[in-house]
Amino acid sequence: MLTHNYSYEATLADSIKVNWQVGDVIGGDKRLDFSKPFLPESLAQVKGLSTLSAREKLLLNQIRGHSYLYLFGFVEEFILPFATDEARAVMLGGASAVEVRALMGFAEEESKHIHLFHTCVEEFRKGFHSPCGVIPGAADVAKVVLSHSKLGVALLTLHLEWMTQAHYVESIKDDQDLDPQFKSLLKHHWMEEAQHAKLDTLLVDKLATEGGAAAIEKAFADFAALGGAIDGLLANQVALDLVSLEAAAGRKLTDAERAEITKVQHRAYRHTFIASGLTTKNFLASVDQLAPGASGKMKEMAAQLTA
Repeated sequence: MLTHNYSYEATLADSIKVNWQVGDVIGGDKRLDFSKPFLPESLAQVKGLSTLSAREKLLLNQIRGHSYLYLFGFVEEFILPFATDEARAVMLGGASAVEVRALMGFAEEESKHIHLFHTCVEEFRKGFHSPCGVIPGAADVAKVVLSHSKLGVALLTLHLEWMTQAHYVESIKDDQDLDPQFKSLLKHHWMEEAQHAKLDTLLVDKLATEGGAAAIEKAFADFAALGGAIDGLLANQVALDLVSLEAAAGRKLTDAERAEITKVQHRAYRHTFIASGLTTKNFLASVDQLAPGASGKMKEMAAQLTA
């Protein structure tokens, strides 16, 4: 149903080539540099905040870097069991050894990414010296996500994986102002997510072909519902970030400051975790093949979220 040139054989081979371990990326002498920003301005969107000093903008950028890592670990909590279930399903269904290995590798790497992000968050907390709040309930959210249709979850996963590619290639890779260690860990995540996007394309193709029009219609409805739920979580994270900023800056924000920062940062979070994925060319190509005209709806949704 989807037009692509991906295969389990080639994706497995590429995955083996780029394999790395968490200790290669963070820990020991591989420390974060808190004199530098962690996220590119296109994602953090802090420079235009008129109420903050240069130091406070750097602090907020780093707080956003912390939540960026945490939230990726958060969503991987549902991607891991999804990938594991699909690997088990194809194994029981008599799939080739290569297909089983590729999907099992997908699941193992997602487990490694959770470990990576948890480790990086701990390293951040050691160096930042003030608490940063994060939304709770990753396991509960994973259960809610996985209660939706398989194709809907696969579509959301595909969106997140192409989003990861866009963040690194378009915003992070060539930004010379960022902390090199933070860039390195995002590069290593990107290296494996590049293979996951291909594997998930193969899964979306398989599930859509098996389920037909009814499954595709249900998947888009689930995708929209899950996107709305994610937006609500992001709004909660913005509120927590303001508390973290006050702790780090050592002052209370005024009502006017809180209003400005909340508005700008909610839009920035929406761009980072929803809209930037909705507008990637590969994701748009896939949804259009599943449902002609769907890419236009995705672009409209992205525009509304970041207006």
